[in-house]
Amino acid sequence: MRVKVMPILLAILLLAATTAIAACGGDDGGGGGGGEKTLNLTIGDIVPLTGDLADFGPPGRKAANLAVAEIEKAIEEAGVDHTVKIQHEDEQTKPQPAVAAARKLSDAGASCIAGAWASSDSIPVARSVTIRDKILQISPASTSFELTGVNDDGFLNRVPPTDNLQAPTLATAIGDQLGGTDGTINVGARNDAYGTGFADSFEEAWKANGGTIGERVDYDPEQPSYNSEADRLTSGNPDAWVIIDFPETYGKVGPALVRTGKWEASKTFITDGLVSGKLPENVGADATEGLRGTNPGTPETGAASEAFGELYTSSAPKNVDRQTFDAQNFDAVILCYLAAVAAGSTEGAAMKDELQAVSGPPGDKYTWKQLPDAIKALQDGKIGVIKQVPAEEALDTGGAEE
Repeated sequence: MRVKVMPILLAILLLAATTAIAACGGDDGGGGGGGEKTLNLTIGDIVPLTGDLADFGPPGRKAANLAVAEIEKAIEEAGVDHTVKIQHEDEQTKPQPAVAAARKLSDAGASCIAGAWASSDSIPVARSVTIRDKILQISPASTSFELTGVNDDGFLNRVPPTDNLQAPTLATAIGDQLGGTDGTINVGARNDAYGTGFADSFEEAWKANGGTIGERVDYDPEQPSYNSEADRLTSGNPDAWVIIDFPETYGKVGPALVRTGKWEASKTFITDGLVSGKLPENVGADATEGLRGTNPGTPETGAASEAFGELYTSSAPKNVDRQTFDAQNFDAVILCYLAAVAAGSTEGAAMKDELQAVSGPPGDKYTWKQLPDAIKALQDGKIGVIKQVPAEEALDTGGAEE
């Protein structure tokens, strides 16, 4: 019998399909979690409390804390000898601080890290810390296709789908809005793993649909101003714009576009990095009203989704509103724990070998509301061997639809 644990049934779990996780387990068909095990797990949580993605950090940290609270309740109900603690560190949405945060968590004994969030942070964290120290890493928000090519031996994983999947979706959505895909799009993107990677995938998808890319401007996210970039982006009278950015940088890019007098927010499409409820307040209506776009979302209906929404809004701190990727961080933390239960170990190397088996098909499905039952099933060794999960199967999460 195989057990498939869906922590929240909210986020699409691609994991191995996007980051080439190693084959799980051995050839004997059994997982490592059979029998009673004493587990003392430390989970690290790298969140962007400052920097370009600061809008998303506090909700992500809150979701991680809620995950640990739910794990603790499930442990008590299941009657198992497990302890779980979590330590948060700020990645500052910059590679060097993110690596420093990961090293601090490694020194603290974390064998699984939820994070980082920015793709340009997750990659150096993996290369400098988690792969070397054999720590299971699960990013709740890094969507760049570059993560797929990292030689990670299964230690680097993610919850959301990659940008090479989101970009064609965006291209199709824009075509629907414009009444056709033969128009001209100007593209602005932050010059990092996320921005340029997404822009490349979008450009390929838009051209494949018969459209034209007019101006493409890749800009340094550390620039003090973007007036010249805005002038280039608004040249050529395009049918629409695509902006691939993070909130803090867009706080300068957006007003620069407005100042040209040739740009319209209502003709501009954005991606997941800008889907922040704080964006209108922080950047202003002129640069935000009418923006549309795509992001790796979560179902709004369904028992597990509705229960998570209720749990989040009713829990302290209540002044931290929901944001994109909070549910995904909840998933990442719970997956850290379930991988340990399945492995019967808190060693990162053992946990990463069970991650795919507890997050993808086949197997019995459990939501986060059924964690005690999932723990018991894993403790009983009811987990099978999955040597490889093709992408189309990995997308089949039993109801976790966009």
